[in-house]
Parts: sequence; structure tokens; C-alpha cells
Amino acid sequence: MNEHLHTALSLAAQSVPVLPLRAGKLPFGNCPACARNACGGRPNMKTPGPCACPRPCHGWAAATTDPHTINSAAWAPVWRHAAAVAYHPGGAGVTVVDLDDPAAIAWARKTLPATRTVATTRGEHWIYRGTMQSANAVRPGIDIKSQMQYARWLGPGASATAALPDAVRALAVKEPSAARRAPQTLSVPLSGQRGACPHCTPTYLERGIAMAEQRITAASSAVHATVYRTFLAVLSTHGRCGCLTDAHAARLFTAAQAKGESARHCTDAWTNALTTLGL
Repeated sequence: MNEHLHTALSLAAQSVPVLPLRAGKLPFGNCPACARNACGGRPNMKTPGPCACPRPCHGWAAATTDPHTINSAAWAPVWRHAAAVAYHPGGAGVTVVDLDDPAAIAWARKTLPATRTVATTRGEHWIYRGTMQSANAVRPGIDIKSQMQYARWLGPGASATAALPDAVRALAVKEPSAARRAPQTLSVPLSGQRGACPHCTPTYLERGIAMAEQRITAASSAVHATVYRTFLAVLSTHGRCGCLTDAHAARLFTAAQAKGESARHCTDAWTNALTTLGL
């Protein structure tokens, strides 16, 4: 049996979703049905389109634990030409801190708790138990690979796997500039306009906030964009008369965070909507 295929089947039996890589640590090209990313996947094949083909053509989304798929006739030619095996860390319930040079490793040893470590060509993978959003270049020489990302399988590594620390989660949080910070209180009008509220009854505002919460909660994809558009719609209708309060904003932020958005992303989306509307 092909060495890479054997490794893939072994990992899949341990509930680790796997996929083959070609030379250059890249996924294989799109299958004929998705040629030139016709189904919507991005050219680098790291972002999947709405494709259900049996071949590994969309990076991390092609990773699977199904031995029948891995060992199928459709995948056989791919394994014969595979240069390595990759896995989806998020699907395996882990996060990989990819340290690409000695300086990055030195920083990690001073800053992060010890965990399972795997040697790479130029550095190390530090593997933690737990998942988070993936992010590239969070520090010089450091990438985070977890949800919606793949990592090359380089062996089981050494030492016990520690729980994902807040210090790693914090690396993926981008600090907004001072000019883009959202106001801490929304209990006063969001513009210089004053006077009677143009809305007929308080019920109108309540219905609008409830519909906005529902729109965010119902989002099954493009959550970032949905949250921003929803904030924009609420502020365009209610942001100039002063009727929005902290409580209303908190309800929208809570709905967004329940869909996986961070507090920082909510703040950025709210601030961007204010800026767009000139508020």
C-alpha cells in the first residue's frame, strides 16, 4: 500500500480528517466538475465552494475520516502522486501554532504554555487541544491553523497536548485603531440631531431589533458580512434619532457572538457601519 495512503487511513481511524498534498504543500487541483473554480472555490483551493464531488479539490474542506472515500478508486490516482498528507486541525479538535523560524520558537517558549511539539522543515508545530479561527502572520514567523485550514502531517510529536490557552486565542484578535473604536455608550443620540423620534411607537424599534437578531441567528454562511449588513440596516433606520441604547446594541452583539463572532469583530462591524453612515 502507498505510504501516504497508509498514513491517511491510520489517521482517519483516529478521527483525524485527512487529505493528500501535492508538491509544494498544496492541495491537488480541482476536479473536472470544478475546473477553474467554477463552483466558487478560491484559486488557491484553501476556500471551498458548494461542491460535493468525490475528489479532494477544495483544500481543508476535502479532508475526511471516511476510509471508503480515502481508499476509493476516485482518490487512488491522487495518492499515487501525493507528496505528503495533510489534516484539518479544526476537524480534529486541535489548533496548530506554526512557528516558522528560531525567533518564533524562542518567543513561544517564553510566552506560551508547553504542549505537544512537532518538528517541521524550518521550525515547529505547537499543538493545543481546542479550536479557534485560523489566522496568518499573527506575529513574525507565526501562523495559526485550526478552523477552515489544513496543516501538513509530520508525525505525532512529543509531550502531552495542553488545552488551548487564551494567549494563543489573543494572537488572532486584531486591535482596531483608536479612530475606529466603537463608542462605549449608545444611550445618547448617535448624531447631533435632536427632537422627537420619527418612529410611531416604541414597538417599531423593538420589532426592528428582534428582526435583526433573527437575521443574524439565521445566518448559515457569510456571518461576518451578515452581521455588518444587519448593523448597517439598524443604524440607518434608528441611528440618527437617539432611540438606540446600550441594551439594544448588546442584544445585537450577543446574537453575533452566539454565531462565533468575537467581541472585537462586533465592535469593528458596528464602528464601520457608523462610519459608512456618517454617524
